[in-house]
Amino acid sequence: MKALILGGGAREHAIAWALSRSKAFDEIHAAPGNGGIAEVAYLHGANPTKGDDVLALAKKISADLVVVGPEAPLMTGVPDALRREGIPVFGPGIDGARLEGSKAFAKTFMLDVGIPTPSFHICRTVAEAKEALSLRHPPFVVKADGLAAGKGAFVVEELAEAMRLCRSLLEEGALGEAGRTVVVEDYIAGREITAMLLIDGKNTGLLPLSQDHKRALDGDKGPNTGGMGAYAPVPWASKALIGRIEEIAHGTARALKAKGIDYRGVIYLGLMVDRDERPWVLEYNARFGDPEAQVVLPICDVDWGEVMLSVAKSESLNAIKAKDCAVGVVMASGGYPDRYDVGFEISGLEEARKTEGVLIFHAGTKRDGEKLVTSGGRVLTVVGLDSSLEEARAKAYRGVSAIGFEGAHYRRDIAWQALSPKTPGKGGDAR
Repeated sequence: MKALILGGGAREHAIAWALSRSKAFDEIHAAPGNGGIAEVAYLHGANPTKGDDVLALAKKISADLVVVGPEAPLMTGVPDALRREGIPVFGPGIDGARLEGSKAFAKTFMLDVGIPTPSFHICRTVAEAKEALSLRHPPFVVKADGLAAGKGAFVVEELAEAMRLCRSLLEEGALGEAGRTVVVEDYIAGREITAMLLIDGKNTGLLPLSQDHKRALDGDKGPNTGGMGAYAPVPWASKALIGRIEEIAHGTARALKAKGIDYRGVIYLGLMVDRDERPWVLEYNARFGDPEAQVVLPICDVDWGEVMLSVAKSESLNAIKAKDCAVGVVMASGGYPDRYDVGFEISGLEEARKTEGVLIFHAGTKRDGEKLVTSGGRVLTVVGLDSSLEEARAKAYRGVSAIGFEGAHYRRDIAWQALSPKTPGKGGDAR
């Protein structure tokens, strides 16, 4: 059988890697893919956000399964177009994707069905935002309603700064249509954790918990990014906490079914765990997280081809357990998430792969003749696998130390909350 993966980041490389190891599939295709995905899949130039283009490609290669990696094809209804033609898709239709595409919709959904989420106000004017902020104490949380590539959430200490943000979004169009509506919500102190849940329309399966590192610099400092690294599973998650997260996850699945949303794919729950070990849902995503997918997919003791096909076809879905630990370190271009340059040659990949238990997933890479060069902000995710989280971390950083490109930047403290919870790293690093 043949699988087609939509997208071209490290998450999609992890999916391609997982499917290439599956007994269910003989051939992997990707659109558009990247320099790393090309090692395990045939690449195509079709636009992954256009249903007609994807449908034509799926028919041309006789795809038995289409796996949607990023959010954009979900929001343009690509899965709906494919399903109408009888092609199995791992990814929700546009009705389910609204949970990610609109934070206002997601927050209202959570309120309606009793999912614990911070108290909030939906604001469409500066006057409404001013009123919502006046009801709260610092730090203030402001979120753009629409998709903003992981850069639409702001936590600020000063009321004046929160108001400036709201004006820039609502009146000045700082994030375009994504910011024409904002959500102002209560701040909850705690530790972030990610839960990803497979849903096949009937059954659910919770994947191993993971923790992302969103800030650009060590010690969780600097600007927010799309994610600078992750680890899984999460050793500090108690049985009681896991039980509460399972209740939220399965409650979300039941609510989707009750509302008539035929959700087939994975739903991402971004959670904040407060000091009383109560989890609060900060956001939903309608696909695997990035970089969480890069650490969760490799440690699951399953054939991912069989699992994704069964989800797409709404067939049996069994429990999924972790067989290892994983730590993933993102190597980014200097200056990311702000301005950065690309086109720099990447060296040391073969040397890094010599370390047993090291995987390298490409994000912003492309071929330039015989060379592999940088082409984006987040360039690589280097993953270490081991039965010990500490050793998995050591392997990941051994892999990172072997790789080089001009301006390479990465955090040196990934998994610090699990391994050294009282000593976060110091400062950032660039080389």
